[in-house]
Amino acid sequence: RAKEIKMKLGTLLQKPDSTIDFIIPYPEKPEKPPKAQKPSPEEALQWRDSLEKLLQNPYGLASFRSFLRSEFSEENAEFWVACEDYKKTKSPLKMAEKAKKIYEEFIQTEAPKEVNIDHFTKAVTMKNLVEPSPSSFDMAQKRIFALMEKDSLPRFVRSEFYHELIK
Repeated sequence: RAKEIKMKLGTLLQKPDSTIDFIIPYPEKPEKPPKAQKPSPEEALQWRDSLEKLLQNPYGLASFRSFLRSEFSEENAEFWVACEDYKKTKSPLKMAEKAKKIYEEFIQTEAPKEVNIDHFTKAVTMKNLVEPSPSSFDMAQKRIFALMEKDSLPRFVRSEFYHELIK
C-alpha cells in the first residue's frame, strides 16, 4: 500500500505541469518596484497601529508580503494590492479585464490564490461584477483588510521581519 502511494507520488512529481506556463502574474506590464527606501525606526513603529500606513509604504508592503509569504498567506496582501490597482483603472474595457482576472485569481471557489471571504461577501462581489465599477471589490477588500489588521498585523509586529526594521 505504501509502495503504491509512493509510486503515484513519484509520477505526480515527474509530470511537468504545463498549466503553470499560462498563469500570468497580476501586473500586465512588468513594473519596476519603486526603489523602496528603508523607513526610519520611528516610521516603522507607526505601522504597529496602522495597517493602512504599512500598506502605503513600499518598503513596509514588501516586508509585510515577505512575512505573509513565510506564513503562506500572501494572497491577502496580493488581493489588496490588486484591488487598489483595479480602482485606479479608467478604461471600462481594462476594468472588465482586471475584474475578471481578480475574480479568477482570488474570489472564485478553488481559485489559485483564493482569499478567505464569507459567502455573503462573495455573492455581493459576484453581483457587482455583472457591471464592473471601481467599487466592485470594495466589500471583499474591506473584509480582507480587516482580516490582515486583526490577524496578520499583530503577528507581523511580533516577527523578526518587523524587529529588523525598528532597530
